Amino acid sequence: MGRSESQMDITDNNTPKPKKKQRWTPLEISLSVLVLLLAVVAVTMIALYANYDDGICKSAECIKSAARLIQNMDTTVEPCSNFFKYACGGWLKRNIIPETSSRYSNFDILRDELEVILKDVLQEPKPEDIVAVQKAKTLYRSCINESAIDNRGGVPLLQLLPDIYDWPVATENWEQTNGTSWTAERAIAQLNSKYGKKVIINFFVGTDDKNSVNHIIHIDQPRLGLPSRDYYVCTGIYKEACTAYVDFMISVAKLIRQERGLPVDENQLSLEMNKVMELEKEIANATDQPENRNDPMLLYNKMTLAQIQNNFSLEINGKPFSWSNFTNEIMSTVNINIANEEEVVVYAPDYLNKLKLILTKYSARDLQNLMSWRFIMDLVSSLSRTYKESRNAFRKALYGTTSETATWRRCANYVNGNMENAVGRLYVNAAFAGESKHVVEDLIAQIRQVFVQTLDDLTWMDAETKKKAEEKALAIRERIGYPDDIISDDNKLNKEYQELNYKEDEYFENIIQNLKLIQNKQLKKLREKVDKDEWISGAAVVNAFYSSGRNQIVFPAGILQPPFFSAKQSKSLNYGGIGMVIGHEITHGFDDNGRNFNKDGDLVDWWSQQSANNFKEQSQCMVHQYGNFSWDLAGGQHLNGINTLGENIADNGGIGQAYRAYQNYVKKNGEEKLLPGLDLNHKQLFFLNFAQVWCGTYRPEYAVNSIKTDVHSPGNFSLTSSLENSVNHHTEQGFQSEGEGRGRRGQLAAKARQQHELKTPCRSTYLHFYLQHLCSFRSLPKNSYTYRGLGAYIVSSYHFQPPAYSFCGHFNLSP
Repeated sequence: MGRSESQMDITDNNTPKPKKKQRWTPLEISLSVLVLLLAVVAVTMIALYANYDDGICKSAECIKSAARLIQNMDTTVEPCSNFFKYACGGWLKRNIIPETSSRYSNFDILRDELEVILKDVLQEPKPEDIVAVQKAKTLYRSCINESAIDNRGGVPLLQLLPDIYDWPVATENWEQTNGTSWTAERAIAQLNSKYGKKVIINFFVGTDDKNSVNHIIHIDQPRLGLPSRDYYVCTGIYKEACTAYVDFMISVAKLIRQERGLPVDENQLSLEMNKVMELEKEIANATDQPENRNDPMLLYNKMTLAQIQNNFSLEINGKPFSWSNFTNEIMSTVNINIANEEEVVVYAPDYLNKLKLILTKYSARDLQNLMSWRFIMDLVSSLSRTYKESRNAFRKALYGTTSETATWRRCANYVNGNMENAVGRLYVNAAFAGESKHVVEDLIAQIRQVFVQTLDDLTWMDAETKKKAEEKALAIRERIGYPDDIISDDNKLNKEYQELNYKEDEYFENIIQNLKLIQNKQLKKLREKVDKDEWISGAAVVNAFYSSGRNQIVFPAGILQPPFFSAKQSKSLNYGGIGMVIGHEITHGFDDNGRNFNKDGDLVDWWSQQSANNFKEQSQCMVHQYGNFSWDLAGGQHLNGINTLGENIADNGGIGQAYRAYQNYVKKNGEEKLLPGLDLNHKQLFFLNFAQVWCGTYRPEYAVNSIKTDVHSPGNFSLTSSLENSVNHHTEQGFQSEGEGRGRRGQLAAKARQQHELKTPCRSTYLHFYLQHLCSFRSLPKNSYTYRGLGAYIVSSYHFQPPAYSFCGHFNLSP
């Protein structure tokens, strides 16, 4: 420190002498100017670059969206040659069906992700949990408590069987014990009233279709043990399932007899279970074909209980069946007395007429063997590992799966299905952004408005029917995300589950509690008004819904996730994702089923006769279009165009509405920034995201199953047909300018004009079904000018201007 100070002193005391001023050389001056200019240029470039907009979105959300789209695509495929493989080829190469699954798709991936969230929120109790949430977590822990379940074997089921007249094949001297007090009315009723199991006769309380504010008793045909009535031919592709089904029965009967310490005569077990199969096969053959149950007007047959007794007299075990006793056996559990004047809706009169002859051929033992089996069948998966494994071959035959679903997944789904509001609360708090509700509300408003505006385009619907269609569309109630009160009203949520008292080491008994509570609540509704504000779905569900009786659309929180929706992703992706789903659900209100219900949800014929006839005539095009598809995975069987009509109409309507709504958005707000790494505009991205919703694959066993039971067409067919049916008007006009083949095209168009009226049943089946040339001239080769010319003629002859939303048109490629 001292040395430094001295140096400072020396400097202060020795002031330097002034120096002679130096001049800059010309070179130095030039270099200085150059440096100054370079600095100015650099600063300018930096400023310009900072403000430069290359039209590419570089946000994290855009990068994630682009990466997902690119990863799923296969750009080596020509989009207008095979758009499904173009959009989903990468996905198909990257994903294989898990051994525990019968199919795998983007829907299933979202469900897998949702289940992981449910596992996280259900597995650990927290001090702040309200009672309803505590019960949900207890139920979950009881389900994953495999050691306790295995230690109990089949004992919980054995203790329950005497309550339902036991299972004759699995006990001794049934006729001398349970059989002495057995009556058909009581046996069928007990399974129904206590456990909600509907065998032989499907009795339930539901909304009165023609007066949707009230509940009413319904009588219908039952569900079957196999997926559909077609399986009971038990030959060809169905043989394995039938064999596995009977073997499943025998295996469980054997396990119960062994656990009861009873002798096992496998020949006798086989004899009795094959008799059950014969009985169930006759019941299956008596049920109506699904395609004959699509018209709610024809299904609705209201009559008094006394009239049912007169019209459908049955004889069981040599005694007349009393419909009054049967009905009161069920309703007495909720203290409701049913008089003979009570009105009932019969959905399946033909089935009941055929049932009479069937029941006279079988004994009380046979009938009870069937009823008990159908009850036991549903509970096997709730028992020990030995019982679960008895189902393996049957599961493989139906679904192609070789492994059971992971216990935690199965349990998360079970708890969600039975305590949807308690679990919904947990899911929403953990994974749902509240602002999403408002964004989706706006999308619904836009797409609903498009729907209403498009009514004016319909030349086949008269003004009166259009007005009522508009009223119905505007009256649709919307439910988005979750019911607010599952978050805000603890007392209401606790009250919903107040009758449940779960124990962690009694999973089977917990299941029985659920069955009893659900059925008890449903039966009590008979004397209650329908709550049209009630949600028809829980929040933690990857799906969307339309209720014709409530005229309500529902978009649970579970589906408001990418690729369907994100408040931060590009609007084109939202319109192509959840926008399409919104349009799909709105269109359900006007499909072959929904069109029969008015704006209040009542089954009323509000269409003029001419408009109704036109709808039915034009719908046949879509029936034929989808019915002509054969599915190689299902052994070459054709899709059922009748059973899938409602969903196909909704698919076609949804994409049209969503695209028009997106066009309106762009007109108002301008084009969006492009996504990085994708040489696609947002019109193309709209269709690409729509397509990738359908990426998926199936096992052959599931394909055989779904082609008979699923009202949805397989994803690749849904995608292909929806886009094929979206005719690009501008592309069609482009066909007219081609030189080659113009003369032949003109001749055909002239000939068509000479006919009384060009028959184009798919011209616009209903609100945005742009099916002109595809359906009417499907037999013509797509690369012929004849095909193109007729398509152009149909558009021009009907002065129809469909929106330009053909993907190929945006690629400037001809279809």
